[in-house]
Amino acid sequence: QVQLVESGGGLVQPGGSLRLSCAASGSIFRVNAMAWYRQAPGKERELVAIIVSGGRTNYADSVKGRFTISRDNAKNTVYLQMNSLKPEDTAVYYCNGEITSVARTISVYWGQGTQVTVSS
Repeated sequence: QVQLVESGGGLVQPGGSLRLSCAASGSIFRVNAMAWYRQAPGKERELVAIIVSGGRTNYADSVKGRFTISRDNAKNTVYLQMNSLKPEDTAVYYCNGEITSVARTISVYWGQGTQVTVSS
């Protein structure tokens, strides 16, 4: 079994910064792609940023230049550094991972979500 555990959410003023972390644990052979999604009240869940095993990244247009996704392969952990936060970034942020288990099965896992609120 594989688990994704997020941390780092909270309340921040507009223009501020937060860093989210997501650690994968369990029967992991390899972590393939990892991503961050977010869901604001009344809206659908959307992809924020993704990083694949080779390190290539992609971002939603709304966060380009402000957010940076990175990963520590040794720790099976992905980070989302969020700078210049805006009220419209307020959402529950979810970690997502495509992981190959020790049994060599590939599955997609979700974290429990962490609240990010940008408000003065």
